Amino acid sequence: MGDRDARGEATSRPRFELRNINKSFGGVQALKDVDFEVYAGEVVGLVGDNGAGKSTLIKTMSGAYVPDSGEILIDGQPVTIGSPQESTRLGIETVYQDLALCDNLDVVGNLWLGREAYRTVIPGLLKVLDETEMERRTIEVLRTLDVKIPSVRRPVAALSGGQRQCIAVAKTILRQPKVVLLDEPTAALGVVQTRQVLNLILRLKEQGLAVVVISHNLH
Repeated sequence: MGDRDARGEATSRPRFELRNINKSFGGVQALKDVDFEVYAGEVVGLVGDNGAGKSTLIKTMSGAYVPDSGEILIDGQPVTIGSPQESTRLGIETVYQDLALCDNLDVVGNLWLGREAYRTVIPGLLKVLDETEMERRTIEVLRTLDVKIPSVRRPVAALSGGQRQCIAVAKTILRQPKVVLLDEPTAALGVVQTRQVLNLILRLKEQGLAVVVISHNLH
């Protein structure tokens, strides 16, 4: 699977790659000579006990930490990731365990928070929120990912844990990323909700994205 894209065509290089990554905090070396790669249309599990360095590695991938040494490549090209904003610009989206959702907003409001769509009423003078377009795009993304919720106008606080996880992922998809990093996406979820999230991960794979799933649960 690692050398083929979502259409089954051979690819020559990983979508996202780490080479000889090192990261220390004082006298503690959290990452030592880490090599890692994930291809387009592939899901890679990063599994380890608490304290194994998973969080440090994902924060290095997402730009929250800058490695002490080593190289990061996207589509075979070396890149520098000095901040989460830079990571996002390069097409890397991260969904952390806290999900960063606003409970008081509905699904549409959460997906478009900070990047709202507007339509012009008076050219050069007045623009208003384009609620119709945002709702249309939200429904389209959720359908693509096979996410089923009662209504896109339902407050996120009223959704299940699995649905909330799916909404957090769908929010990243609007930015059309190359790589999606999921930090413990099934933690604290029941069997049905876990199945819902695992189905979502398969949908991301089918969309041709490179997906990294971080977990301490080997099963």
